[in-house]
Amino acid sequence: MIRLVLASRNAHKIEELRRMVPTVEWLALPAELGDPPETGSTFVQNAEQKARFAFEATGLWSLADDSGLEVDALGGRPGVYSKRFSPEGRDDTNNALLLRELGDRPPAERGARFRCVIALVGPGGAFSTSGACEGGIGFEARGQGGFGYDPLFLPVATPGLAMAELSASEKDRISHRGAAMAGLPALLAAAGLAPGAPPLVRP
Repeated sequence: MIRLVLASRNAHKIEELRRMVPTVEWLALPAELGDPPETGSTFVQNAEQKARFAFEATGLWSLADDSGLEVDALGGRPGVYSKRFSPEGRDDTNNALLLRELGDRPPAERGARFRCVIALVGPGGAFSTSGACEGGIGFEARGQGGFGYDPLFLPVATPGLAMAELSASEKDRISHRGAAMAGLPALLAAAGLAPGAPPLVRP
């Protein structure tokens, strides 16, 4: 089995990756290493920076993702600053600020997408791929699942439902992270870690 260090200790991300790619042994970033840096201005820069941090600290092939919400009416914000959109940096305060900034704009002016870049870094170099999930921003939080902006995000692929109202398998099927992870087999092959693809579980 391929062993990869995930350059994160986010329990939600680890759970999603173990669910989507069960043929990889996912190792969380050891707590004593601290948090990887995120000083890039793009998702690609941040993902590679985090993966390189984990690789240099552990000596093992490492994978990181950087993802966020791009809102058209806000010029693509919050983007790479999605987790730190509000001064408090909490899900509830980030969502509240997003609703305030969009105000009473009609649905046609609330287009948005989740974007995710994954980067694989090891002794053979750095490799990356990306995925997106198109949708829009609702007027109020809905659903009990997911995290981050999921209660406000209305995917095009599931009309009438917020991301937070989807089951785990439904979210995996349409999510930006699921789309990006579909490129993992190609990354592993390019890195020389596998001649083919570990099966991606996307119910």
